[in-house]
Amino acid sequence: MDTGSSLVWIPCTHSYLCRNCSFPSQPSLQNPPFIPKFSSSSKLVGCTNPKCSWLSDSDSLQSICRGCNPNSPLNCSQICSPYFVLYGSGSTGGLLLSETLVFPEKRIPDFGVGCSLFSTRMPAGIAGFGRGPASLPSQLGLSRFAYCLLSHRFDDTTNSSSLVLEGGSGEDGVGYTPFLQNPTAGNPSFSEYYYVGLRKVTVGGKSVKIPYRYLRSGSDGNGGTIVDSGTTFTFMERHLFEPVASEFVTQVGSRYKTVSELESRVGLRPCFNVSGDISVTLPKLAFHFKGGAVMELPVANYFSLVADLEVACLTIVADGGSLFSGGPSIVLGNFQQQNFYMEFDLKKLRLGFRRQLC
Repeated sequence: MDTGSSLVWIPCTHSYLCRNCSFPSQPSLQNPPFIPKFSSSSKLVGCTNPKCSWLSDSDSLQSICRGCNPNSPLNCSQICSPYFVLYGSGSTGGLLLSETLVFPEKRIPDFGVGCSLFSTRMPAGIAGFGRGPASLPSQLGLSRFAYCLLSHRFDDTTNSSSLVLEGGSGEDGVGYTPFLQNPTAGNPSFSEYYYVGLRKVTVGGKSVKIPYRYLRSGSDGNGGTIVDSGTTFTFMERHLFEPVASEFVTQVGSRYKTVSELESRVGLRPCFNVSGDISVTLPKLAFHFKGGAVMELPVANYFSLVADLEVACLTIVADGGSLFSGGPSIVLGNFQQQNFYMEFDLKKLRLGFRRQLC
């Protein structure tokens, strides 16, 4: 479930190719590929179908459908061109299908879904929950959805996080911040993101000095903050990350020593040697958003114990050839969203959150 992209896709056909894919380790969690010919409601999307515009720009569509009579679109047999979608860690490609999505008490006909024939370094399918027309919320016309992500301690179990489509609002104890207007220029994928207004970051109650220009989203999509359930660790552009990391070192340095040799191996920093300390004490990290909502994180959401639990490393990453370079300055990832009720109010255009045991 990915709030940073919109296309819903699944592995399709027995000949599905997948290099370095991250399938779950438990055989019981691996779903068989979807075979379109076994479905009476499955059909390929034609190039004159409006859904084709989700994946191709107007110039490409004109080229693809050149042999079709625009006055007789039903007589055109040309299918929509294959899609190829890039993600932060991989890619997928295939053909767009029209299918019937079945819920226990509801059927959604003519639902657009990607029939992926190959993928690289991807999970076994993605449910796109972004702001684009191809996303599951857009196709279902949802006014709200919410989720509560289990701790990553449950990654190797059969336990699942909860997802609610529509349902009642969790306003009791929920802090809200408005979604910002998406950029009108720049990378087309930026239009699918949920931008929010991050005003400041505090470490141990102290405001970190961050250049405001990185907190502000430009009309081209560069800068600003997005919420992305499909990204693991929160990403910060280097000019934001360095002051945050330095503040942790300043406040923690008198009690715990940094472990620089381990930092280069695990790719996280700063890392502190906490061995021998029964009760590890680290400064509180909080994100302060427009509208007054404050996300104060539990330590387990921004520090992880490694090296036989003797070293604690900050689970926020910076760029440095990052795939997010040139886009949002901060990407709030799912590690930081663990055990939070996260509400996406699409009607009132706002993000809500509160601490909750998921």
